[in-house]
Amino acid sequence: MKCKLLPLCLLMLTLCCTVIAQDKKDSTNNSSAPDSTVREEKTVFSIIFGKYPKHREGVYVTHGGDGPLLSFASMKENGEHMRNIPRFTLFFNIGSNFNKDFSKNFGIFTGINLKNIGLISKPADSLKLKQRVYTLGVPVGFKLGDLSSGSLFFFAGGEIDLAFNYKEKQFVDGDKVHKFNEWFSDRTPLLMPSLFAGFRFNPGFGLKVQYYPQNFFNPDFKTKDKSGNAVYPNRNLEANLVFVTLGYNFSGVDYFKVKKKRHYMKMKSGKAEFEVNY
Repeated sequence: MKCKLLPLCLLMLTLCCTVIAQDKKDSTNNSSAPDSTVREEKTVFSIIFGKYPKHREGVYVTHGGDGPLLSFASMKENGEHMRNIPRFTLFFNIGSNFNKDFSKNFGIFTGINLKNIGLISKPADSLKLKQRVYTLGVPVGFKLGDLSSGSLFFFAGGEIDLAFNYKEKQFVDGDKVHKFNEWFSDRTPLLMPSLFAGFRFNPGFGLKVQYYPQNFFNPDFKTKDKSGNAVYPNRNLEANLVFVTLGYNFSGVDYFKVKKKRHYMKMKSGKAEFEVNY
């Protein structure tokens, strides 16, 4: 009961102080200049009652990316397992997400991400191939957990990647003998769907696993040999990618602080302002 009466008592006290101050000011002006025009100064007083939101409202943006990325591949040629090596890369894996929270524990997000994904294979003991693509991806996912303070939450969803640059390096007995890159190459599919899941913790770091169920190579890719004959180098080649990455956010992670006291009363008089939470 005392807590409920506190805002009313403060309001009455402020009103009384304002009236007394105004009376003193008027009497001083009247005694000092009885025959002159007195300019009246009005003190505007306002009181506002409100309630703090339980979660961040509206759409907000976070910036970051996938960071260090360790990828693995399940590769087969003519149905038989092909030897491959885990691939690690740092650059360039960046992006931005657009987030919408429906409560302090549930939200959705989308965005755009730039990723460097690929694989390293050894078709023969003396031959090693490094093949990668840069992609622009659009994820759609949901978040569950502590979205307000960011202490820990889980996320999952799907993503569609547009492969826009392909690069290949060939090594024989450890020496690089050939390399090339192509824009919007036919060697890989143009669109690469994937599924992902992971978790994030304060102050913005997390782990994510992403899986590409589609073949990394385009089996219909056609080229020509030295004699000018058509060949299909990827026809019997199949590879599925999965990678683990350390995600991060380097801005946009000013977490929403949920107030313990849900309501407030703001009183304003001129430049003075006073707030009470209850």
